[in-house]
Amino acid sequence: MRILVSGVVSCFLALPCSAQTILKSEPLMLAPYEVAFVRDGACPSGKVLKVTGAIRGLHRRKACVALAGEQASLATATP
Repeated sequence: MRILVSGVVSCFLALPCSAQTILKSEPLMLAPYEVAFVRDGACPSGKVLKVTGAIRGLHRRKACVALAGEQASLATATP
């Protein structure tokens, strides 16, 4: 039990575990309250579409949100 708890705590404290993947298109299936970040051109520059899944019968929530400083610089960097 200690190993499991320490593994979960270290995952929340480490950056690679908490990094979000930005998708190119909105997923067809999304669990209730699950969040997906989408860059499909629907939002202005520097922002991505945040899609939150909903329970059956309700619509998904969609909002344009700004990226964190580190994510924004990585996403807009050109090789």
